[in-house]
Amino acid sequence: MIDARIFDEMADKMAGFLPPGVSELRGDFERNAKAVMQSTLSKMDLVSREDYEVQTALLQKSMQRLKELEARVGELESQLQNRSEA
Repeated sequence: MIDARIFDEMADKMAGFLPPGVSELRGDFERNAKAVMQSTLSKMDLVSREDYEVQTALLQKSMQRLKELEARVGELESQLQNRSEA
């Protein structure tokens, strides 16, 4: 989940670009900008950093296990080859 403070900070920065004469609209602009950003990002199929890190660790573990199994299969094939040659 994306931290809501990010939306607050972005909306505040965007509102800072408003001309001084429309300062009374700043609150409305910030709320609307925040809502638009949240809506847009929620429509995207994004994953959280935590989920990404978990999947990355799982993939690395799986790749290591695959390498170990490939080496073991190679050893067993070699043993089988040696037996059939004897």
